[in-house]
Formats: sequence, C-alpha cells, structure tokens
Amino acid sequence: MTKLKTDILVIGAGSGGLSVAAGAVQMGAKVVLLEGHKMGGDCLNYGCVPSKALIASGKAAYAQGHAEKYGVANVRPKVDYAAAKDHVAGVIDTIAPVDSQERFEGLGVHVIREFGAFISPTEVQAGDTVITARRIVIATGSSPLVPPIPGLDKVPYETNETLFELREKPEHLLIIGGGPIGMEMAQAHIRLGSKVTVIEGDRALGKDDPETAAIVLDQMREEGIEIAEGAMASEIRGKAGAIEIEAKDGRVFKGSHLLMAVGRKTNTDKLNLQAAGIETTKAGIKVDGSLKTTNNRVYAIGDVAGGMQFTHVAGYHAGVIIRSALFALPSKQRTEHIPWATYTEPELAQVGLTEAQAREAHGDRLEVVRFEYAHNDRAIAERKTTGLIKVMVMRGRPIGASIAGAQAGELINLWALVLANKMKMKQVAAMVAPYPTLGEINKRVAGAYFSPRLFDSPMIKRVVGLIQRWLP
Repeated sequence: MTKLKTDILVIGAGSGGLSVAAGAVQMGAKVVLLEGHKMGGDCLNYGCVPSKALIASGKAAYAQGHAEKYGVANVRPKVDYAAAKDHVAGVIDTIAPVDSQERFEGLGVHVIREFGAFISPTEVQAGDTVITARRIVIATGSSPLVPPIPGLDKVPYETNETLFELREKPEHLLIIGGGPIGMEMAQAHIRLGSKVTVIEGDRALGKDDPETAAIVLDQMREEGIEIAEGAMASEIRGKAGAIEIEAKDGRVFKGSHLLMAVGRKTNTDKLNLQAAGIETTKAGIKVDGSLKTTNNRVYAIGDVAGGMQFTHVAGYHAGVIIRSALFALPSKQRTEHIPWATYTEPELAQVGLTEAQAREAHGDRLEVVRFEYAHNDRAIAERKTTGLIKVMVMRGRPIGASIAGAQAGELINLWALVLANKMKMKQVAAMVAPYPTLGEINKRVAGAYFSPRLFDSPMIKRVVGLIQRWLP
C-alpha cells in the first residue's frame, strides 16, 4: 500500500475538479487528483461539448433547407448521421488535451486514475494508494437519472452517456423529459432527419420563464417536434426499433429509439462518505455557504453539491473554495448572478429571478421592461426577429433577466455582469453598443425603462420648455 500526503486532494476530474487542481498547483500547493473514469468528466465527454457539436450539425442541415428567405435556393440536406457523430468525436478530441492527464501532470499535479473512497475524515483510498490531505474537494459530478418506470428495464434506451456513440440515425426518437437536454437533442435530431416526440410529465422547459419558453417551444413545434406535456410515463414496452410509452392519462407514444432525459443524480455511491462524517440530502452532499461539508476539512463543488447543475457553476465553485482552502480567507457562494442557457434555436437564457419569482417576492413594486427582437436592425437583417428580452427591475436595479431569441446565451452575459456587481439600469443605458448588433437589444431594453420617465413626464417637458425660452 502506497501512502501519500498532500495539501489538496481533488476527487473527480470534471470541470470543477480540474479548475481547483490547476489553480491550486499553480499557486504553490501540493495537489493530488483522482479520476476513475474519463478526464474532463461529463461536460467534455457526454454533456456540453458533444451536445453543442451535434446541435451545430443540426443547424447546418436546417440552414440548407431554409435559405430561400436570403435569396438562396433551398436544398434538401443529405444528412450522414454517422459522419455527424464523427464531427462530435472530433470536437471532443480537439478539446481533450486541455483536460488531459498529461497536461495536469505537466502543471505538477499528481494524477491517479482510480476512484476514491474515504477511509477516515482525512484519508481517501484510491486503488492501492492512501492519500492524507489537509483539504479534500469532492467534485464527482452527476449522472443521468433513470427513474423506475415499469418496463424500462426490458427495453433498450439511451442516456446522454450513450447517445453520442449511436451511429445509426433513429427513425423516430422518443424523449422522456422536456428539460434542456431533452429539448436540445429533440431539435438536433429532427433537423438531422429523425421524427421526434418529447414526453414531459409537467411543462416543457418548466424551470424557465413561461413566456420566453413558449417562444422556443412554438418554433420547435413548427419544425415538426411533437411535444406532449402533462404526460407522465407510466409504462414502457416493446423492443429495439419498436418502443411504446404509455402515459398515466392513457396516451400512447410509439417510436424506434428512446432517450431518457428526466434529470440528474449526484455521484456519491463510491465515496463511502459515512467514514468521513459527511452528510447528504436528497439533492446531494450537504454544504454550507462556503461549500464546506459536515466535515470541516472537506468541500463539495459542482453538481455533487446539490445546487444548480451547470458546468460554469462548478467552475465558479472552484474559485470560491480556492480562496478558502489556499488562503484561509472567508469565501461564500452566491447564486443570484448565475446565468443559464438552453442552446435550442432560438436560444433561451435566464439570470436572476423570473417574472413570476420577482412578482412573488416584490409584488406591485416590481417593474418589468421588455424589448422585442423584431425592433432590432441586426435581427431584421438576418431574419431572426423571433425573440424577446424582459428585465425585472426594483428601484432601478435589475434583479433578473429572461431572453428568448438568437444568441440569447451571449446576450445574457451582460445581465450576469450587472447582477454580479449590483449595477443599475442607468449603467446599462450608458453603454454604447456598436450598430448593428444584437447586443443593442440589451441597451434598448434599458432605454425602455427610462423612456416613460423622460418622454411621458409633464415636469420634464415643462423644464425643457422653460430652458428653451431662456436660451438666446
């Protein structure tokens, strides 16, 4: 048995764990990193990266069949599904060296390719190595949640961990789950030539603002995706190529392939957390505001911490705990400035409170300002006028923003900056955006906040009138 001592032990080489390892080792700490599966974790291998690559293939196919509005003849795209998957694999291979064992060993991290399990509050065993660490970071992420639907164990199905290895295009893809993963893959596949049915027990894109989500869902239905809401799956039957899903209300959906996209479960089973005195909740590992577990020496970050499950949140968590673990300085996480985006077309993005959440919290004091893409010249030029931004404002300070439309995931960045730094609408209005850009939408919605105060104010008009009479 080999024994090691280190300053920081990181369990999990996904985005959060890699960020901690790279930051800590470059600041002079001794770091050991454990990874029993693939370097880069879910995001690189099964999540953000391959899904966006497949979405790009779908966009290319869709553009060929919808070019007429630009003065270019429509053509029926010839989709090679296996080649699209080669594109996905190529994208992963291009990014993989950044997350590789070789790169991190080059930085000075001791990388051990084994799963880790606690054997005491300060010790973790990985294979035949026992590591003692001053501080331990659990960054084991999450995996697809597969609910115990009767019959599911008797039919073949895909998850995000297997879908990108599928080489044969599904004739008719059934997707259980209308969240971001389900809706992104639904649109990608219908554009690549599959029929698609989404089966959602509640409301599709239910965590987003209903008004902006409806803009996205309308487009997806227009493209031919069947979206069955309020359809809780009660039984699954059939065989490969002929699968049936029956909902509790009696509706039956038939297809050739099944994708399970109902959510995520945190990866804690292999950790033996009891040996370290670490408590869990239904959501994941129990943490405080500084991301410490019930063992004061151990942190949990990213998906496994049971909060917002996004790659960029894991990266943000890494920054929070590096301040605490390396410099012994107080550091707390915040959530009100964390954005998220769904990369359908049009895109859907959110930061802070939705309109419903803001109204519940602030009532009649809330102001909601809106601006439609149809009034943006760049959107008009590119025929991408379907979209809306709305910003929730309290006493001049934005507390949330919802965007549906082209490049919503890019536009939300400004509002994430605004909320992170507690800026006001006047600071957004002071920004000068280049013309013509979609970025002008952000400035114009700020202008929509001030317009009634300036142009509909009798007092302003009286003051201007007086000044004009006084001027020579």
